[in-house]
Amino acid sequence: MDWSTISGCLFTSGKDKVATLYCVPALVANFVFSAVLLAAGVVVIFIIIGGYKYMTSGGDPKQLEGARKTITYAIIGMLIVFFSLFFLNILKQVLGIECLNFFNLYAACIKL
Repeated sequence: MDWSTISGCLFTSGKDKVATLYCVPALVANFVFSAVLLAAGVVVIFIIIGGYKYMTSGGDPKQLEGARKTITYAIIGMLIVFFSLFFLNILKQVLGIECLNFFNLYAACIKL
């Protein structure tokens, strides 16, 4: 999300542009979006690691169990991330708080 598109976000003083408190919702929205992307990337990496451990276990029950746990925990982590976003969306709908809108966080909070 581009800060320059938010009304009142950047205060211009000569050549300098200074961020104001109106930029905080955009900062939070960018952080949440980046965290979700990072979590998705980590999940993919751990599923690949678990699959590699599974293929190279050679039938050893301990290694098979470790590989299974790695894949299981990666999937559980992915579900936690998606359910947290789902929970935020439910809060937004029930309580009518437009600031909790995941993709349009900054636009709704500017009206504060």
